[in-house]
Formats: sequence, C-alpha cells, structure tokens
Amino acid sequence: MDEYSCFVDWDKMDVTVQSQDAKDLTCTEFQELKQLARQGYWAKNHSLRAKVYHKLISNIPCRTVTPDANVYRDIVVKIVGKRNSNSLPLPEFVDDSLVPTYCLNAEGIGAVRKIILCIANQFPDISFCPALPSVIALLLHYSKDEAECFEQVCRILACNDPSKRLIDQTFLAFESSCMTFGDLVNKYCQAAHKLMVAVSEDVLEVYSDWQRWLFGELPMVYIARVFDVFLVEGYKVLYRVALAILKFFHKVRAGQPMESDSVQQDIRAFVRDIAKSVSPERLLEKAFAIRLFSRKEIQLLQMANEKALQQKGITVKQKSVASPKRQNVHLAVHAENFKSEIVSVKEMRDIWSWIPERFALCQPLLLFTTLEHGCSLSRFYSHSEGHEPTLLLIKTTAKEVCGAYLSTDWSERRRGGNKLSFFGTGECFVFRLQPEVERYEWVIIKHPELATSGSEPENHVSPASSTLSSRSLPSDPSDRLSPFLSARHFNLPSKTASMFMAGSSECIIIGGGDGQALYLDADLNHGRTSHCNTFNNQPLCSESFQISVLEVWGFRDTMNG
Repeated sequence: MDEYSCFVDWDKMDVTVQSQDAKDLTCTEFQELKQLARQGYWAKNHSLRAKVYHKLISNIPCRTVTPDANVYRDIVVKIVGKRNSNSLPLPEFVDDSLVPTYCLNAEGIGAVRKIILCIANQFPDISFCPALPSVIALLLHYSKDEAECFEQVCRILACNDPSKRLIDQTFLAFESSCMTFGDLVNKYCQAAHKLMVAVSEDVLEVYSDWQRWLFGELPMVYIARVFDVFLVEGYKVLYRVALAILKFFHKVRAGQPMESDSVQQDIRAFVRDIAKSVSPERLLEKAFAIRLFSRKEIQLLQMANEKALQQKGITVKQKSVASPKRQNVHLAVHAENFKSEIVSVKEMRDIWSWIPERFALCQPLLLFTTLEHGCSLSRFYSHSEGHEPTLLLIKTTAKEVCGAYLSTDWSERRRGGNKLSFFGTGECFVFRLQPEVERYEWVIIKHPELATSGSEPENHVSPASSTLSSRSLPSDPSDRLSPFLSARHFNLPSKTASMFMAGSSECIIIGGGDGQALYLDADLNHGRTSHCNTFNNQPLCSESFQISVLEVWGFRDTMNG
C-alpha cells in the first residue's frame, strides 16, 4: 500500500480508493478547491486525500501554542503507558458509546482512544465535544502515525479564526448549534418538519441528534466526502448535509408508519443504511441545492441561540441523576399549566415547533383574551405592549382557527406617528390550524421573483403590496438574509426587515406570508383576509369573518425558576 495505510483495514475500504496513481493538488484558489472538493477529486485516491487533508489542516490559523506531533510522543507514554487503551475510560466530554471504527484495523481502533485521552490532557477547556472520536477515527485513515493524527486534530480544535467555526467544544456551542439546526429545518425542510411534528412529541429533541447523524451513524465513504468539503468550506457544510439527510429520510419514509418513540432510532437507522437509497454524490448534490442559505444566516442564528441559552443559565450539560428533567433543555408546552379556549395542548405544541428555537425554550403566557378583557383594541394594545414576541390566536364563529407569530412589540406602531406604518421582522408568520394545519412564509423569501422595483411606501394600505417592496431585501439574491433574522436584534439595515405588522386606533393589519394577510376591525369582532391564489389556493380563513374568541399569548421564561 502506501505510507498512509498503517491503520487501515483494506478489506473494509471501498476498492475505488485504493488507486495508487500519482496525483497531486497544485491549486490554492478557494473557488477551485471548493469545486474539486464537491466533485470528489481526491476521494478516489487514498494517498492524495491524505496529502490534501494535511495541506488544508496545516493552513488552519491556530493559537500560538498548539500541541504538535512531538508533544504527543512526549505525553502518550505518561498518559497511556503500557495499558490496553480499550480498557481506559474516556473523558466525559465524549460519548463512549459513539466511538466509530469505520475501516480501521485493530491498531487504529486502539489509537483512537489513546489520541482522545492525550487531547483531553492538552485541552482542559473542552467540556463537550461528541464529534471528536469520529474526527480522530476518520483522520487516522489518512495519517502516517498517531502523532501526525494528533497534531492535525489539535490544529482543528485550536483554530483561532473568529470567522471560521469548526468543531463544537462546549455544551453551549453544541446546544445552540442544535437549536440553529432546528431553525434551519423549520425554514428549508418544511415537508420533513411537518412529518416530524406529526410523529414526535418533542421535535426539538429529534433535531438535537443532527450531529450524531454525521459523526456517528454516517458510513465511512459518506463522512469522508463530507469532510473533504468541510475542510474547505467550513461548518455550514455540516448543516447542509444534515438538512439533505432529513429531506431524503422524509422522501423515503413519508408513506411508512412511524411511532413517536422510535423517530430518532428510525433516522439513525436510515443514516446507517443510507447507501441503500442515496449515493454520496447525490447527498452532496441535494445539500448544495438548498437556496438562500448563507454563512451569515448561520452565524446570526447561532449568536441569537447562544445568547438565549446564556440568559437562561444553560451553559453546561446537566447531570441526569441530579435533575433528570433538565438534561434536555428543549421543553414542550406544559399540559398541566396550559388552558386556551381556542387551541388544544397538541395544537399549541405544533405552533411551538414553528417558532424560533430561542423562544421555544419559554412557556406560553396568556396576556389577553376577549372572553375576559372584552373587545377593546386599546385594551388589546395595553395588555400586549411590553411583550416580544407574541402569539395571536383567532377562532371564528365558523369554527375556523388561525393566527400569527409576531416578533415585534406592538409599541413599535407609534413610530409612524398618525400614519398606518408597517413594522416587524421577517420572523413573523401567519398560520391556520382549522380546518387544516398550514403555515405561511414570508412571501419574498419563498418567491423572490415577486420583488418589484419601487420605493418603500410610507403609508401602507395593503399588506401584500408592502411585502412586495424590493427595498425589503438586498438586490443581489445571493446576499438575501433569511426571514429568521431580526433587523433590530442584529443592527442590520432596515431593508432586510419584513413589513408585516401595522396597528392604529382603527385597525390591525398582519400579513405577507405567501400573500396571506389578516385585517381586524377596531371592535375586534370582525375581520377579513386577503390571499394570493397564485401560490396557495387555501385561504387563511373566510374572506370575511366574525371573531368568536381572540387570544394573545406571550413567552414566559421558566428555565431559571
């Protein structure tokens, strides 16, 4: 074989990667490297992939003092000695049950544990890193010896480029990445998300498994192709591939019965046997076909989710013995504390699965109901102001149920003076629960071709026209931000915000999602809707309706209580 074969069991390896053709990688331009990685240029030559990995990892900017191969040779005897590494307990920051063997021989399997123990010795700041065993096991296939693999992993862990995110090393980073993945699924995999909501009691818990799909269940030939691109393009590749896995899972399993307590196991089994339905090339093709998906979006979502977790004191993994219910931070709506005249607990949990993850950590708090507070619009405002975000629920006399998630405090309406001016952020959306469940996105993001030239109107009379203003988004489609992002929260220019909410003493207007809009009169007894039949033939509710009950819900933080 070659110098990179000492840990490989070639009977398990794909025969197509055993080619010994003399190849080299001379390009250094990012765009060319990206194309070669996505095309699998070095995937069919074991030696070439090893050299490329070494080159790419050597170029990672690291801390001034980063452990290298010589450090490993100095410490491995002290830490492991002559003991059998397979008998040594691993550090708590990895999952001992998730140490993959891939195509390693017996020596390589033992080397994985030795390297993990030495890394724990050199990186005392790592507190949670479930992906580490997989990364080590993969890189051992392309290393001359243990020391070289150790050095490469250390460089990945010691990366100090603030714009380059590689491997999560704390529970806060890991948990916020799971929340971010949930946000991305909510946006980019709506069909799969709808299935997950239907079959799982806690969809957020299902999504918290996303890194395990990649660094645990995915076969060697697949994770190697993913890692090729990851080393060139960074963390967003992992999100893309995980989203693609979920899309394929939905396509394959949508028509088959699934029990709620087996959804996680079903997905893990699908990923382990993914070769039966999807090739590595097709998986990557699907991953990079997802449109309007940017590194900026991921960074801002990650930042928002980390902040939400920090504010709730969730920064370390809870010990299950001391507090079993706190081990998973994703809390569904508590049935015993919830009562609504409009929706059931199950329906509220469905709504909770749509809202941004950072607010899904909270519990619903009833702020206003027409049954108790009457139908005064001024009273509606007084009870709703000071709360952000809020949830509006409406039940009509025809038993229709619809509503809206409103990301911005209603007090913002005063900024327009006496004019009926729109405000809000692209996180807003409208939805229908009865007669059937449907959520409607921000129309420009889902259908960017609808954007037309023109200036942003100051006095809005139509929700649909306000959302079709081209100034609500950058002109270059590749720079468009997801509607998850809030202009005020991230100090973004106002053109990235959504025109979604408007209120005065005479009316409330909410809308824009897929052309769907709600108009409520001042007495909160009557309303009407408008919708764009081009994209959705099912209106939010009757074009003109009478309100039976209206409720406004806030978000109560119970995590610290």
